[in-house]
Amino acid sequence: MQTETQSVVTPIVNSSSPRNFFSLTLADLEVLFKSFGKEKFRAQQVYKWVYDKKVTDAEQMTNLSKDFRAELGNMLTFELPAIKTHLKSKDGTQKFLFDVGDGKTVEAVVIPAEDRMTLCVSSEVGCNMACKFCFTGKQKLQKRLSSDQIVGQFLQVQNTLTGDQRLTNIVFMGMGEPLDNSDEVFKAVEILNSQWGVNFSRRRVTVSTSGIVPEMWKIAHHKTRLAVSLNGYDDESRSQIMPINKKYPLKDLLKACEENYKESGDMVTFEYVLLKGITDQVEHAQKLYQLTKHIPCKINIIPFNEHPGSGFERPSDSQILKFQNELMRLGVHVLLRRTMGRDIFAACGQLRSEFESHPKQMDTSNSKLTRTLHLRSNSENNTHT
Repeated sequence: MQTETQSVVTPIVNSSSPRNFFSLTLADLEVLFKSFGKEKFRAQQVYKWVYDKKVTDAEQMTNLSKDFRAELGNMLTFELPAIKTHLKSKDGTQKFLFDVGDGKTVEAVVIPAEDRMTLCVSSEVGCNMACKFCFTGKQKLQKRLSSDQIVGQFLQVQNTLTGDQRLTNIVFMGMGEPLDNSDEVFKAVEILNSQWGVNFSRRRVTVSTSGIVPEMWKIAHHKTRLAVSLNGYDDESRSQIMPINKKYPLKDLLKACEENYKESGDMVTFEYVLLKGITDQVEHAQKLYQLTKHIPCKINIIPFNEHPGSGFERPSDSQILKFQNELMRLGVHVLLRRTMGRDIFAACGQLRSEFESHPKQMDTSNSKLTRTLHLRSNSENNTHT
């Protein structure tokens, strides 16, 4: 495994086309300025103006020379993905639909809690993993997002929050498989982490994967946290709902999880979706324990969030509690994830691009399904993580 986090500098070609500032690490910006004959320290100055002082108008960057400010427009643009839709749930969850160009859109979700405010970001338009329980998985991969489009989700959402609200955590659990777009994902993490920029701690970034084993080393290498979408208690059950398991079976996946723990010292988070009659039985909980007991971990159990045409059902509250209690009896560090944002179709596994959807599917504000889900969620007493 890799042992040090190193910045990878994107090759810069001095051309007539300006670069998007939000796609550039500090090292990238230094190289770009050097290609125009400018001093290296200018990159730190511009980073601070944009990320700290939120200034993108070169004329307001008063510690830059007048000539440099005049040239800046030939070097950089400061475009962020536009917010097309902003929805607010009754429980405080917020969902944003972003225009990422080429007629395509992605969703990001803000999940509030007492001690944190988490942004669930997307890394791709659609997804190639085709997990059968996931609404995003029904939409084939359309586009891998660039680092500026990922960073842009964070910046646009943070700028929208009111008062003293601040994003405290980032989870790559939105649309797409992050490790299917790992170069841009970790470049975005580096940009947000820069002390001259947002200075967002890597320790508050979690990258979730369905199990692209050859790419998993990058999570510890970049000092972020690992979450694995497990959802099965053996190879047969997992392969039934997650096709990737046929390529990277549990033996390989769990070995990569062990290596991550040895490298990072962080417990692995296993995410486990409860599907009625498929993954929710007490004996399934026992097998899940046997599967994961040798890895320092916590298990987030996620009751399935229903969506049109899924073919799966959410277990009853009593069955969910039986599953949770069995894991607790066995000594597992288990958390029952509280379902948030279902009245705006923002819950785990429900994200999808507007351009790919049918109006009847996505207009859930008056649907019988959404009313039923909301009434059920009001009666739940789960722990949000």
